[in-house]
Amino acid sequence: MRKVNKKIIFFGDFGIDDAVTLIYANKTCKLDIIGIVTEYGNVSREIVTENVYFLERYYATKVKIIEGASRPMTAEEPLFFPEIHGDHGLGPIIPPKMRICEREIFCELIKLIEPCPEDIIIVATGRLTTLATLFLLYPNLMNRVCSYYIMGGAFLFPGNVTPVSEANFYGDPIAANIVMKYAQNATIYPLNVTQRALITPEMVDIIDKEGTGQAKLIKPMIDFYYENFYKKEYPGIAGSPIHDLLPFISFINDDIFEYKKSAV
Repeated sequence: MRKVNKKIIFFGDFGIDDAVTLIYANKTCKLDIIGIVTEYGNVSREIVTENVYFLERYYATKVKIIEGASRPMTAEEPLFFPEIHGDHGLGPIIPPKMRICEREIFCELIKLIEPCPEDIIIVATGRLTTLATLFLLYPNLMNRVCSYYIMGGAFLFPGNVTPVSEANFYGDPIAANIVMKYAQNATIYPLNVTQRALITPEMVDIIDKEGTGQAKLIKPMIDFYYENFYKKEYPGIAGSPIHDLLPFISFINDDIFEYKKSAV
């Protein structure tokens, strides 16, 4: 097990696999998430923010939720994926309308990092627009951050939005290029790895039987994910890839991964 005694800021576009990842992180007390940055991706930023506030109700302590980018640096309209994640990003689950009184503004993110960037780990599992913006505005500060864990890219492996492109990098290639160029000590979990990280229907049933609280949300989300997309798109696949979970699994069980150092 990797010793994780740092504080984590989680950047995501909270669809199904991001939501499962957040539930996993909450259930794993060893991980100290101090901030969540919501941005467009699987669904719009506004819906992503609603999803995180819905999931955050289960947290014992409050986590700062900060809104990030709503569109890519390419200035194109973002593409969303309701056929994969559902209209609201959580499969069949539609969170009740909540009055979000305290939306943290972007500068609050700097206040989280600035006191001691060397103690901060950034995990990014969505588009990289917000993270790239931080590198452009605060390069010295971001270079002092302890490490970056990124789900994105496809290397010598078919893409999932084009024959060669993975959704997070494809959704904002300019931002991906900035982050790949400037992020020091970055670890990437690309599609050629995450596509093999399957949660099977049998695993889901066990979680549903044994789990409590947030864990009860996993079965309806993953059943939707599997039946509505992966089972149809990849006939014979044994389960659903949980792409965004891998960086967090590596904090707990790094021995199952093999890493290769390479320029991107």
